[in-house]
Amino acid sequence: MEQILQNLAIGIGVALQPINLMWVTLGGVLGTIIGMLPGIGPASGVALLLPLTFKMGPVGALITMAGVYYGAMYGGSRSSILINTPGDGAAIAACWDGYPLATKKKRPEAALAISAIASFLGGMIATIFMVLLSAPLAKLAIKFGPAQYLMLYLFALSATASMSGEGKVLKGFVSMFLGLMIATVGIDALSGVHRFTFGLMELQGGIDFLIAIIGIYALGEVFESLKEIGKGKTKIQKKFGRIWITREDWRRIWPGILRSTPLGFVIGVLPGTGATMASIMAYNQEKNLSKNKEEFGEGAVEGLAAPEAANNAASVGALIPMMTLGVPGSGTTAIMLGALMMLGLQPGPLLFERTPQIAWGVIASMFVGNLVLAVVNIPLAGVLVRILSIPERILYPLILGLAFLGTYSISNMTFDFFIVIAFGLLGLFMKRTGFPTSPMVLGAIVGGAIEEKFRQALTISNGSYAVFVSDPITIVLAILTVGSFLLPIIQRRKKAAGGMAGA
Repeated sequence: MEQILQNLAIGIGVALQPINLMWVTLGGVLGTIIGMLPGIGPASGVALLLPLTFKMGPVGALITMAGVYYGAMYGGSRSSILINTPGDGAAIAACWDGYPLATKKKRPEAALAISAIASFLGGMIATIFMVLLSAPLAKLAIKFGPAQYLMLYLFALSATASMSGEGKVLKGFVSMFLGLMIATVGIDALSGVHRFTFGLMELQGGIDFLIAIIGIYALGEVFESLKEIGKGKTKIQKKFGRIWITREDWRRIWPGILRSTPLGFVIGVLPGTGATMASIMAYNQEKNLSKNKEEFGEGAVEGLAAPEAANNAASVGALIPMMTLGVPGSGTTAIMLGALMMLGLQPGPLLFERTPQIAWGVIASMFVGNLVLAVVNIPLAGVLVRILSIPERILYPLILGLAFLGTYSISNMTFDFFIVIAFGLLGLFMKRTGFPTSPMVLGAIVGGAIEEKFRQALTISNGSYAVFVSDPITIVLAILTVGSFLLPIIQRRKKAAGGMAGA
């Protein structure tokens, strides 16, 4: 412990140098702005900054890139809350209760404040975890092979589908399978077979899940609201309150923040999982534990706070395997890893031994960066909230423009415009027929990884399915998966028994 404190003191000295304070502020603010733009995301933001980082030196480059990474976690939820358009996949869960809280409950100030508070606390607590737990968690990440990842993905899917709400469990599983089908579109990496491409060259590379998200939420919301435009049925919010939360809000959100931060952090540590899965699993966990399940999807404050804390914690956790093992934990950290190597550094245990001022300087800068982002984001929220005072006939074309811009930025193909419109219509259909969208989104995100890990696990085990229950990690995840399937049935029977007893 004494050694950790000494290293942290070295890091704080590096982080508080004026030039590094400037870099962390610049990275965090740029990350917030990038996070608000649909389809861009932290990976693209870090990639765009790469040419500039070569002039900064290793410490400045890493601090700036890390600032962009967790800054984007702050920014991504802003567009989710205000216009139902997630900046990237990690902000998807903010749509489910953040947007209803801002529009249905007319509390955009509280929604933006909760997002900033949860992001700040999630980031700060996760950075403390990083200081204390880097080494043991890096060893845990090594123990996750294809079978363990597959069981983790299956648990996440089953939990998301089974938590779809009263009377919607079957629809939740249908939605999940639809997402898995979307993930199979394209050329099979193993056999080279064209799947569901319908002879279209543009579909050979598959459908990016961000396009599905933008279509379902941004275009779906616009399509749903078209009939109201010009009829005077919707009231535009003109007056806004103070950007803060009530004592009751705080009472409801802090337990979820404390529960979701460790969950998001551990998921972030596992390479290839990422902040999107962390936020969705945190949302499911909070919904399952809440006494107010009926409020979820209608503007529950804990339904916004939990995923926001989790995705910031996951972005911090993803830096651990990159810095301690030289293994990127996400797409963004993969770009950062490449930048480090181009700067002449080799991430891994030797990074901490040979250049502690760099490794611990980056860790200490996260404390500073989260403080800066908290200070910046509250005043920024006061400006952004004015978006809700824009008339729909102006706002919705702006949303469409952002959606198409974000879609084009993903793969630079105009064909994707047709795909995003198709998903917009699908989102409209699902909304009107009561099909939950979260299982489909998660299925589209992890579907490709499920197929890959399944094949890898069977190859390693020479075709034996026993590999999926071969160690404590897979057994526990298998039990949790089965339990999540059975939970809705048990709850329904208990409710029926209670009703009969009452009669």
